Amino acid sequence: MHTESASNLYLASFLGGGVAGLFVDGVLFPLDTLKTRLQAEQGFYKAGGFKGIYKGIGPQSLGSAPQAALFFLTYESIKYFSEKNVPQHFLPVVHMAGASVAEVVACIIRVPVEVVKQRRQTHPGNKSSMKIFLSAYKHEGFRKGLYRGFGSTVMREIPFSAIQFPILEYLKMTYRNVFKNNIPLESWEVAVCGFIAGGFSAAVTTPLDVVKTRIMLADRKLAMSGEITFGNTMKSIYAANGFKGLFAGFIPRVLWITVGGYIFFGSYDFSRNLFIRVSSESTY
Repeated sequence: MHTESASNLYLASFLGGGVAGLFVDGVLFPLDTLKTRLQAEQGFYKAGGFKGIYKGIGPQSLGSAPQAALFFLTYESIKYFSEKNVPQHFLPVVHMAGASVAEVVACIIRVPVEVVKQRRQTHPGNKSSMKIFLSAYKHEGFRKGLYRGFGSTVMREIPFSAIQFPILEYLKMTYRNVFKNNIPLESWEVAVCGFIAGGFSAAVTTPLDVVKTRIMLADRKLAMSGEITFGNTMKSIYAANGFKGLFAGFIPRVLWITVGGYIFFGSYDFSRNLFIRVSSESTY
């Protein structure tokens, strides 16, 4: 890759991801709130029900752009530098590996945002996000407070992306080869591929999301004691509510990520192409 085109890709992926992440989270945040409350241990109505569905939008707005930007900066870089040197039949492995590494990088920002956001979404009072943030750090510390659930988040995100991105890339490649005569897809066509890939991935990984939510919202004393592990949490959910408990919040999660996939990948593709075009034109 030429240095100039490499820098264009980095900048476009970073900015495109940031725009897409912020747009999706702003539009579909209520679905995320309903999903979180359905998954909360105290039950949907005690966690807030249909009231205050924008509680937690503050930290999510601050974190959505940088985490999405970091993800796509990492993913697109790995994808670009690997695809030229990897046989065609190994490309799904490249996409899975790239997405997995990118998710771990994005979790550096995503996890503390999720902790504060989900506690705000399910808090019965009007405690501000800043107070929740400071309380988590003061009483639980950095690792067991702000980064509680880092491992479970990674365990959710890696399978999710390992499913979503190979499907996304396969759909894009197949559609381009079969229906477009190898002409690049329009942004709305990329959005449709994201719609399908996101919905399927969300459905399959819902139990992992439920476990992650329970760990982040678990009682402070239990969390600090080290008793809250991924395996123990999954067992307790299944023991109490069976498969129904493991798939709590299924409908809003799938709806959120399906519609979000359409908006996210469509706006990402549009923004990324726009930034590349503007950056290229500015060099002449």
